[in-house]
Amino acid sequence: MACIGKWTLLMSIALVCGCSAILGQSEKRKVHIVYMGNSPANPEKATSLYQKVLAKVLSGKEEVARSMVYSYAASFSGFAAELSTTEAASISKMPGVVSVFPSSVKKLHTTRSWDFLGLRVWPESESFSDKYLPDPIPSRWKGTCVSGDSFSSSNCNRKLIGARMFPNGYEQNFGPITGPGEYRSPRDAEGHGSHTASTAGGSSVKHASLFGLAEGTARGGTQTARIAAYKVCWFGSCTDADILAAFDEAVADGVDLISSSIGGSPQDYFSDSIAIGAFHAVQNGVFVSSSAGNSGPSVYTATNVAPWLTTVAASSIDRKFTSSIVLGNSLPYKGVALNTISLSNPWYPLVSGEAIRNASSPLANFSKYCYDGTMALDKVKDSIVVCYGGVGAPDATVLAAGGAGVILVDSFDKSVGFAFSLPCSVVGTADAKHILKYINSTSFPVADILPSITTVDDSLVPQTAIFSSRGPNIITPDILKVVLISKIYLQSPFLFPFDCFDNEITFLYVFTARYNSSWG
Repeated sequence: MACIGKWTLLMSIALVCGCSAILGQSEKRKVHIVYMGNSPANPEKATSLYQKVLAKVLSGKEEVARSMVYSYAASFSGFAAELSTTEAASISKMPGVVSVFPSSVKKLHTTRSWDFLGLRVWPESESFSDKYLPDPIPSRWKGTCVSGDSFSSSNCNRKLIGARMFPNGYEQNFGPITGPGEYRSPRDAEGHGSHTASTAGGSSVKHASLFGLAEGTARGGTQTARIAAYKVCWFGSCTDADILAAFDEAVADGVDLISSSIGGSPQDYFSDSIAIGAFHAVQNGVFVSSSAGNSGPSVYTATNVAPWLTTVAASSIDRKFTSSIVLGNSLPYKGVALNTISLSNPWYPLVSGEAIRNASSPLANFSKYCYDGTMALDKVKDSIVVCYGGVGAPDATVLAAGGAGVILVDSFDKSVGFAFSLPCSVVGTADAKHILKYINSTSFPVADILPSITTVDDSLVPQTAIFSSRGPNIITPDILKVVLISKIYLQSPFLFPFDCFDNEITFLYVFTARYNSSWG
C-alpha cells in the first residue's frame, strides 16, 4: 500500500439482548452472521436483497425487520440477523451464501495495566491534540463523529477526525447498554481503545511519566496520522456482528490503515469476523494489523492468523523498571515493578505468608499465596509480606490487612512491569529462597522496598514477551507467521509503509510465508 504521508488515516477498533424470540415450543433465536462474499453491485439495494433472503425463513415483513441487526454492503455482502439454528441452516444452503455462523463474543487483547494504574486515556488527552496538524482534514474523508453519552462532535478535531459506535450486536445479546462502567457513545470507558489508538498514531506529549517514573516524550508511531475510532466493545465484550459493521463502515469512510487489538479463539476463516472484515478491507487497499493475543507462552494460541493481515506479537523493549529490596543483613535484591510509592520508615518487619497462616481458616494451607483470610492479621499489620502467586490479589489482601508492602514471588510475571496498590517488588524463585533463608536466620527480620528506577539495557531485546500468544498457525499449518523484531530505518519498502514515519522506530511485525521444508 502506498503511503500518503501526513494524510494517512488510521482506524482503531476499540476497545471495551434483547430477549430471544420463542420459536414453536422452545427453539430460540440468536444473532448470526450471513456472509455472502464480495460487495454487491448495487449497495443501495443490498438491504432489500437481504430482507428477501430472510423472508424465505421468517414470517412477514415485521418479523424480518425485527430480526435484522446489520446490513453490510460497503466492502462485502452480508448481514447480521436473529435466527434460530434451523433458520440459519436453511439460509446456509441458499445460492450466494458463503457461510452462516453465530455472532460470538471476542475480548480485548490487553494486559490489566490500566486497571492497576487507575488511568484512563480520554479523547480530551493531549495525545489527540491537533495542534501539529494545521492542514485541513482530507476532502476524501467520508466519516463522521457520532454523539452519545459524555461525547459529542466537539470531541473530534483535525487529529481525531471520526468516532463511531456499533452497539447493536451487543444489545441484541445482552440488553441495553446502561449503568456505570460504560458509555453508550464512542467514548472509551475501558481505556483500551484510546490507549492503542494513541500508541499507533498519537501526537507528542512532553514530560509524560508515571508519577515521575520513565519521564520523557510519549508519542505514537506516526504523529501525522489522522485517527478515526470505531467502538465495538462494551463492558469488555465485542460481538462479531459489531466488529464486521465497523470494518465495513471504516472502508466506506476511507481509512488507509486498520489497527485491531481484539480477538478470540483461533477459528476457521469463514466464521471469523476479523478474518472476513480484514480480507475485504485489504481487497480495497486498506492495510490491516491485528494482535496475536496475550495467551502465551503456550503454543497454538495465536489468533488473527489469516495470511492477508499482519499479526502483531508483543515484544520486550530495552527498558525495565527495577524496585530494589534491601534486607536487614544489607543484602540487596532487584525485583521488577512499577513501584512509585516510598515507604514512610526505612525498615519494616519481614514475614512470609506461609509462616503466619491462620490455623482456623479452611484455606490455611494456601497462606503462602496470601489469600484473603488465610493469614494471621496481627502478623500482617505494618509488615512486608512475602507472597507467592499471580499478580493482583496478594497486594490487595495485604493492603486490606494493614500491611506495609509485598515481595511477590512469581518468575512468570517478572518479565512484565506491573503497578500495585502498595509498595511491591516481584522476584523470581532463586531470590525468594535467599530472602526466606534470611527470614529464618534471625529473630527480627526486616526489609525495605525502594521505589522503582528506570534501567536501559540493550540485552533485553529482541525477545517475544512471555505472555504473548504464539503459533504454530492452528488454522492453516502450512502458512507461517514469521516474527521479526528489529530496528527499522526510514524508507524501508517491505510490507509496511515505513516512510509514513518521521523518525527511527523499533517495530515488531509478522509477515506471511508459505512453509518450505528446505528451511529446516
